[in-house]
Amino acid sequence: MKVELRNVSKKYEGNSFYTLENINLFIDNNDFCVILGPSGCGKTTLLKIIAGLNSITKGDLIFDDVKVNNLLPKDRDISMVFQSYALYPHYNVYKNMAFGLEMKKEKKELINYRVRAAAKILNIEKYLFKKPKELSGGQQQRVALGRAIVRKPKLFLMDEPLSNLDAKLRESMRTELVSIHRMLGTTTVYVTHDQLEAMTMATKIVLMNNQIIQQVGKPEEFYDKPQNLFVAKFIGTPTMNVLLGKLVDKEFVSNDNGYKIKLTDQEIKLINEEQNNSIYLGVRSEELEIVKEKGHMSLRVINVELLGMSKQIVCEIKPDVNVIITAPKDTAVEIGQKIELRVKNYHLFSELTEKRIG
Repeated sequence: MKVELRNVSKKYEGNSFYTLENINLFIDNNDFCVILGPSGCGKTTLLKIIAGLNSITKGDLIFDDVKVNNLLPKDRDISMVFQSYALYPHYNVYKNMAFGLEMKKEKKELINYRVRAAAKILNIEKYLFKKPKELSGGQQQRVALGRAIVRKPKLFLMDEPLSNLDAKLRESMRTELVSIHRMLGTTTVYVTHDQLEAMTMATKIVLMNNQIIQQVGKPEEFYDKPQNLFVAKFIGTPTMNVLLGKLVDKEFVSNDNGYKIKLTDQEIKLINEEQNNSIYLGVRSEELEIVKEKGHMSLRVINVELLGMSKQIVCEIKPDVNVIITAPKDTAVEIGQKIELRVKNYHLFSELTEKRIG
Protein backbone atom coordinates (compact mmCIF):
# COMPACT_ATOMS: atom_id res chain seq x y z
CA MET A 1 0.00 0.00 0.00
CA LYS A 2 1.16 3.52 -0.81
CA VAL A 3 0.45 6.18 1.84
CA GLU A 4 0.50 9.92 1.16
CA LEU A 5 -0.13 12.86 3.48
CA ARG A 6 -0.87 16.14 1.71
CA ASN A 7 -0.65 19.30 3.83
CA VAL A 8 -2.06 17.41 6.82
CA SER A 9 -2.68 19.50 9.95
CA LYS A 10 -4.14 18.56 13.33
CA LYS A 11 -5.59 20.92 15.93
CA TYR A 12 -7.31 19.55 19.02
CA GLU A 13 -10.54 21.17 20.15
CA GLY A 14 -9.91 24.03 22.56
CA ASN A 15 -6.29 24.56 21.40
CA SER A 16 -5.19 27.71 19.60
CA PHE A 17 -2.17 25.96 18.05
CA TYR A 18 -1.73 23.06 15.66
CA THR A 19 -0.25 19.84 17.05
CA LEU A 20 0.86 19.05 13.49
CA GLU A 21 0.87 21.53 10.62
CA ASN A 22 1.30 21.08 6.86
CA ILE A 23 2.78 17.58 6.97
CA ASN A 24 3.69 16.28 3.51
CA LEU A 25 4.95 12.72 3.27
CA PHE A 26 4.95 9.88 0.75
CA ILE A 27 5.45 6.26 1.89
CA ASP A 28 5.94 3.89 -1.03
CA ASN A 29 4.61 0.37 -1.40
CA ASN A 30 6.67 -2.13 0.68
CA ASP A 31 8.56 0.63 2.53
CA PHE A 32 9.66 0.06 6.13
CA CYS A 33 9.19 3.70 7.13
CA VAL A 34 10.41 4.69 10.59
CA ILE A 35 9.05 7.90 12.14
CA LEU A 36 11.79 9.01 14.51
CA GLY A 37 12.07 11.85 16.98
CA PRO A 38 12.22 12.92 20.63
CA SER A 39 9.24 12.76 22.98
CA GLY A 40 6.50 15.25 22.12
CA CYS A 41 7.62 15.80 18.52
CA GLY A 42 4.30 14.60 17.03
CA LYS A 43 5.29 11.16 15.73
CA THR A 44 2.56 9.21 17.57
CA THR A 45 -0.06 11.80 16.57
CA LEU A 46 1.00 11.26 12.95
CA LEU A 47 0.71 7.48 13.32
CA LYS A 48 -2.77 7.82 14.84
CA ILE A 49 -3.86 10.00 11.91
CA ILE A 50 -2.77 7.26 9.50
CA ALA A 51 -4.62 4.70 11.63
CA GLY A 52 -7.80 6.79 11.74
CA LEU A 53 -7.64 7.14 15.54
CA ASN A 54 -7.11 10.91 15.15
CA SER A 55 -9.17 13.07 12.82
CA ILE A 56 -7.58 15.45 10.29
CA THR A 57 -8.24 19.17 10.74
CA LYS A 58 -6.86 20.15 7.33
CA GLY A 59 -5.33 18.28 4.41
CA ASP A 60 -5.75 14.83 2.88
CA LEU A 61 -4.67 11.28 3.71
CA ILE A 62 -4.35 9.08 0.62
CA PHE A 63 -4.15 5.27 0.51
CA ASP A 64 -3.32 3.91 -2.97
CA ASP A 65 -4.65 7.09 -4.65
CA VAL A 66 -7.92 7.01 -2.64
CA LYS A 67 -8.75 9.71 -0.07
CA VAL A 68 -9.47 8.06 3.32
CA ASN A 69 -9.89 11.06 5.66
CA ASN A 70 -13.28 9.86 6.91
CA LEU A 71 -12.74 6.11 6.61
CA LEU A 72 -13.14 4.26 9.93
CA PRO A 73 -10.05 2.44 11.29
CA LYS A 74 -11.72 -0.97 10.79
CA ASP A 75 -12.17 -0.21 7.09
CA ARG A 76 -8.57 0.89 6.40
CA ASP A 77 -7.06 -2.62 6.05
CA ILE A 78 -4.42 -1.97 8.71
CA SER A 79 -3.01 -3.84 11.71
CA MET A 80 -1.46 -2.11 14.71
CA VAL A 81 1.18 -3.31 17.18
CA PHE A 82 1.54 -1.25 20.35
CA GLN A 83 4.16 -0.70 23.04
CA SER A 84 1.90 -2.62 25.43
CA TYR A 85 1.19 -6.10 24.13
CA ALA A 86 -2.56 -5.82 24.91
CA LEU A 87 -3.05 -9.59 24.96
CA TYR A 88 -6.16 -11.20 26.42
CA PRO A 89 -4.83 -12.86 29.62
CA HIS A 90 -7.61 -15.48 29.80
CA TYR A 91 -7.01 -16.69 26.20
CA ASN A 92 -4.12 -18.87 25.08
CA VAL A 93 -1.72 -17.76 22.33
CA TYR A 94 -3.71 -19.46 19.58
CA LYS A 95 -6.94 -17.75 20.65
CA ASN A 96 -5.21 -14.37 20.99
CA MET A 97 -3.88 -14.62 17.44
CA ALA A 98 -7.15 -15.95 16.03
CA PHE A 99 -9.46 -13.47 17.78
CA GLY A 100 -9.55 -10.80 15.05
CA LEU A 101 -10.27 -13.36 12.34
CA GLU A 102 -13.01 -14.95 14.46
CA MET A 103 -14.65 -11.55 14.85
CA LYS A 104 -14.69 -11.29 11.04
CA LYS A 105 -16.33 -14.75 10.98
CA GLU A 106 -13.60 -16.30 8.83
CA LYS A 107 -13.71 -20.07 8.29
CA LYS A 108 -12.02 -22.21 10.94
CA GLU A 109 -9.75 -23.85 8.37
CA LEU A 110 -8.48 -20.45 7.19
CA ILE A 111 -7.99 -19.24 10.77
CA ASN A 112 -6.03 -22.36 11.70
CA TYR A 113 -3.84 -22.08 8.59
CA ARG A 114 -3.00 -18.40 9.15
CA VAL A 115 -2.36 -18.74 12.90
CA ARG A 116 -0.02 -21.69 12.46
CA ALA A 117 1.75 -20.06 9.50
CA ALA A 118 2.34 -16.87 11.53
CA ALA A 119 3.48 -18.89 14.55
CA LYS A 120 6.05 -20.65 12.36
CA ILE A 121 7.37 -17.33 11.02
CA LEU A 122 7.70 -16.01 14.60
CA ASN A 123 9.04 -19.26 16.08
CA ILE A 124 6.26 -19.52 18.69
CA GLU A 125 4.61 -22.75 17.51
CA LYS A 126 5.34 -24.55 20.80
CA TYR A 127 3.64 -21.77 22.80
CA LEU A 128 0.29 -21.80 20.96
CA PHE A 129 -1.61 -23.29 23.88
CA LYS A 130 0.07 -21.40 26.69
CA LYS A 131 -1.42 -18.33 28.40
CA PRO A 132 0.36 -14.94 28.07
CA LYS A 133 1.46 -14.99 31.74
CA GLU A 134 3.53 -18.12 30.98
CA LEU A 135 5.56 -16.28 28.30
CA SER A 136 8.52 -13.92 28.46
CA GLY A 137 8.25 -10.31 27.29
CA GLY A 138 9.82 -11.15 23.94
CA GLN A 139 7.48 -14.09 23.41
CA GLN A 140 4.46 -11.91 24.25
CA GLN A 141 5.63 -9.33 21.72
CA ARG A 142 5.87 -12.06 19.09
CA VAL A 143 2.25 -13.02 19.86
CA ALA A 144 1.21 -9.38 19.38
CA LEU A 145 3.04 -9.36 16.04
CA GLY A 146 1.40 -12.65 15.10
CA ARG A 147 -2.04 -11.23 15.81
CA ALA A 148 -1.27 -8.45 13.34
CA ILE A 149 0.25 -10.78 10.72
CA VAL A 150 -2.67 -13.24 10.55
CA ARG A 151 -4.99 -10.52 9.28
CA LYS A 152 -2.78 -10.05 6.20
CA PRO A 153 -3.33 -6.28 6.12
CA LYS A 154 -2.02 -3.91 3.46
CA LEU A 155 -0.41 -1.72 6.13
CA PHE A 156 1.31 -2.44 9.47
CA LEU A 157 1.44 0.39 12.04
CA MET A 158 3.81 -0.08 15.00
CA ASP A 159 4.06 2.28 17.98
CA GLU A 160 7.38 1.70 19.86
CA PRO A 161 6.78 -2.08 19.97
CA LEU A 162 10.24 -2.95 21.36
CA SER A 163 10.60 -0.31 24.09
CA ASN A 164 9.54 -2.67 26.91
CA LEU A 165 12.20 -5.25 26.07
CA ASP A 166 15.75 -5.45 27.43
CA ALA A 167 18.66 -4.39 25.23
CA LYS A 168 19.70 -7.88 24.09
CA LEU A 169 16.13 -8.88 23.21
CA ARG A 170 15.55 -5.59 21.38
CA GLU A 171 18.59 -6.35 19.21
CA SER A 172 17.30 -9.81 18.22
CA MET A 173 13.75 -8.51 17.67
CA ARG A 174 15.05 -5.77 15.36
CA THR A 175 16.61 -8.47 13.17
CA GLU A 176 13.42 -10.53 13.27
CA LEU A 177 11.21 -7.59 12.31
CA VAL A 178 13.40 -6.80 9.31
CA SER A 179 13.29 -10.46 8.24
CA ILE A 180 9.51 -10.59 8.63
CA HIS A 181 9.13 -7.40 6.59
CA ARG A 182 11.29 -8.82 3.79
CA MET A 183 9.26 -12.04 3.86
CA LEU A 184 5.82 -10.42 3.85
CA GLY A 185 6.59 -7.27 1.86
CA THR A 186 3.86 -5.35 3.68
CA THR A 187 4.20 -1.56 3.94
CA THR A 188 5.14 -0.74 7.53
CA VAL A 189 5.09 2.54 9.48
CA TYR A 190 7.08 2.24 12.69
CA VAL A 191 7.33 4.90 15.43
CA THR A 192 10.33 5.11 17.75
CA HIS A 193 12.55 7.56 19.65
CA ASP A 194 15.52 5.17 19.29
CA GLN A 195 17.87 6.18 16.48
CA LEU A 196 19.54 2.75 16.49
CA GLU A 197 16.21 1.09 15.65
CA ALA A 198 15.67 3.62 12.86
CA MET A 199 19.15 3.31 11.35
CA THR A 200 19.21 -0.51 11.40
CA MET A 201 15.62 -1.27 10.33
CA ALA A 202 14.29 1.45 8.03
CA THR A 203 14.25 1.71 4.28
CA LYS A 204 13.04 5.28 4.85
CA ILE A 205 13.37 7.51 7.93
CA VAL A 206 11.13 10.47 8.76
CA LEU A 207 12.84 12.54 11.48
CA MET A 208 10.55 14.95 13.37
CA ASN A 209 11.10 17.70 15.91
CA ASN A 210 8.71 20.34 17.26
CA GLN A 211 5.83 18.86 15.20
CA ILE A 212 7.75 19.43 11.94
CA ILE A 213 9.43 16.94 9.59
CA GLN A 214 13.13 17.78 9.63
CA GLN A 215 14.35 15.31 6.99
CA VAL A 216 13.11 12.32 4.99
CA GLY A 217 15.38 9.79 3.31
CA LYS A 218 17.45 6.64 3.50
CA PRO A 219 19.33 5.97 6.79
CA GLU A 220 22.77 6.67 5.32
CA GLU A 221 21.64 10.14 4.12
CA PHE A 222 20.95 11.21 7.71
CA TYR A 223 24.46 10.32 8.82
CA ASP A 224 26.40 11.43 5.76
CA LYS A 225 24.40 14.52 4.75
CA PRO A 226 22.22 15.90 7.59
CA GLN A 227 20.04 18.73 6.28
CA ASN A 228 20.15 20.85 9.43
CA LEU A 229 21.87 21.11 12.80
CA PHE A 230 19.13 19.22 14.68
CA VAL A 231 19.45 16.21 12.35
CA ALA A 232 23.26 16.33 12.61
CA LYS A 233 23.21 16.25 16.41
CA PHE A 234 20.29 13.80 16.80
CA ILE A 235 21.71 11.08 14.53
CA GLY A 236 24.94 9.43 15.58
CA THR A 237 26.51 8.20 18.83
CA PRO A 238 28.39 10.04 20.16
CA THR A 239 26.66 13.17 18.94
CA MET A 240 28.37 15.28 16.28
CA ASN A 241 30.98 17.76 17.53
CA VAL A 242 29.85 21.31 16.72
CA LEU A 243 31.94 24.49 16.80
CA LEU A 244 30.53 27.96 16.22
CA GLY A 245 32.74 30.31 14.25
CA LYS A 246 32.99 32.83 11.42
CA LEU A 247 34.13 33.04 7.84
CA VAL A 248 37.34 35.10 7.87
CA ASP A 249 39.49 35.42 4.72
CA LYS A 250 38.35 32.13 3.16
CA GLU A 251 38.72 30.24 6.44
CA PHE A 252 36.42 29.01 9.18
CA VAL A 253 37.69 30.41 12.48
CA SER A 254 36.31 28.93 15.72
CA ASN A 255 34.96 31.37 18.31
CA ASP A 256 36.04 29.00 21.12
CA ASN A 257 39.68 28.20 20.38
CA GLY A 258 40.62 30.06 17.18
CA TYR A 259 40.93 26.82 15.22
CA LYS A 260 41.09 27.53 11.47
CA ILE A 261 40.21 25.40 8.46
CA LYS A 262 40.36 26.47 4.81
CA LEU A 263 36.99 26.33 3.01
CA THR A 264 36.27 25.67 -0.66
CA ASP A 265 35.26 28.43 -3.08
CA GLN A 266 31.77 26.90 -3.36
CA GLU A 267 31.32 26.87 0.43
CA ILE A 268 32.47 30.49 0.65
CA LYS A 269 30.01 31.46 -2.09
CA LEU A 270 27.10 29.79 -0.26
CA ILE A 271 28.05 31.38 3.07
CA ASN A 272 28.19 34.83 1.45
CA GLU A 273 24.73 34.24 -0.03
CA GLU A 274 23.44 33.79 3.55
CA GLN A 275 24.48 37.39 4.25
CA ASN A 276 25.72 36.19 7.62
CA ASN A 277 29.29 34.94 8.05
CA SER A 278 28.54 33.16 11.35
CA ILE A 279 28.55 29.36 10.79
CA TYR A 280 28.67 26.03 12.59
CA LEU A 281 31.37 23.49 11.79
CA GLY A 282 30.19 19.93 12.47
CA VAL A 283 32.65 17.05 12.76
CA ARG A 284 31.75 13.46 13.62
CA SER A 285 33.94 11.73 16.20
CA GLU A 286 35.51 9.34 13.65
CA GLU A 287 36.25 12.28 11.30
CA LEU A 288 38.92 13.49 13.75
CA GLU A 289 42.39 11.93 13.56
CA ILE A 290 45.16 12.17 16.15
CA VAL A 291 48.39 13.27 14.44
CA LYS A 292 51.94 14.05 15.54
CA GLU A 293 52.62 17.17 13.48
CA LYS A 294 51.77 20.58 14.94
CA GLY A 295 49.48 23.17 13.41
CA HIS A 296 46.16 21.38 13.76
CA MET A 297 43.63 21.53 16.63
CA SER A 298 45.61 21.27 19.87
CA LEU A 299 43.54 20.06 22.84
CA ARG A 300 43.94 18.50 26.29
CA VAL A 301 42.54 15.00 26.99
CA ILE A 302 40.11 14.95 29.94
CA ASN A 303 38.70 11.40 29.64
CA VAL A 304 39.35 8.09 27.84
CA GLU A 305 36.81 5.26 27.55
CA LEU A 306 37.55 1.82 26.10
CA LEU A 307 34.55 0.63 24.06
CA GLY A 308 35.78 -2.78 22.89
CA MET A 309 36.93 -2.21 19.30
CA SER A 310 37.52 1.52 19.81
CA LYS A 311 38.35 4.22 22.33
CA GLN A 312 36.28 7.31 22.95
CA ILE A 313 38.56 10.22 23.81
CA VAL A 314 37.13 13.41 25.28
CA CYS A 315 39.11 16.64 24.88
CA GLU A 316 38.38 20.05 26.39
CA ILE A 317 38.21 23.22 24.29
CA LYS A 318 37.14 25.33 27.24
CA PRO A 319 35.03 24.65 30.38
CA ASP A 320 31.79 22.88 29.33
CA VAL A 321 32.85 22.74 25.65
CA ASN A 322 34.32 19.38 24.66
CA VAL A 323 35.27 17.46 21.52
CA ILE A 324 34.87 13.66 21.30
CA ILE A 325 37.13 11.48 19.15
CA THR A 326 36.56 7.82 18.21
CA ALA A 327 39.98 6.21 17.80
CA PRO A 328 41.35 2.64 17.42
CA LYS A 329 41.48 0.69 20.70
CA ASP A 330 45.32 0.61 20.70
CA THR A 331 45.61 4.43 20.57
CA ALA A 332 48.04 5.45 23.35
CA VAL A 333 46.66 8.55 25.10
CA GLU A 334 46.43 9.57 28.74
CA ILE A 335 44.26 11.98 30.68
CA GLY A 336 45.97 15.38 30.85
CA GLN A 337 47.95 14.82 27.64
CA LYS A 338 47.92 17.45 24.88
CA ILE A 339 47.13 16.02 21.43
CA GLU A 340 46.87 17.37 17.88
CA LEU A 341 43.67 16.63 15.95
CA ARG A 342 43.29 16.75 12.17
CA VAL A 343 39.80 17.20 10.70
CA LYS A 344 39.35 14.63 7.91
CA ASN A 345 35.82 15.68 6.96
CA TYR A 346 33.34 18.30 8.11
CA HIS A 347 29.80 19.67 7.67
CA LEU A 348 28.80 23.33 7.60
CA PHE A 349 25.53 24.84 8.88
CA SER A 350 24.20 28.39 8.85
CA GLU A 351 24.12 29.97 12.31
CA LEU A 352 21.09 32.00 11.20
CA THR A 353 18.88 29.18 9.86
CA GLU A 354 20.77 26.10 11.14
CA LYS A 355 20.37 24.61 7.64
CA ARG A 356 23.13 22.74 5.83
CA ILE A 357 25.53 24.72 3.67
CA GLY A 358 26.62 22.79 0.59
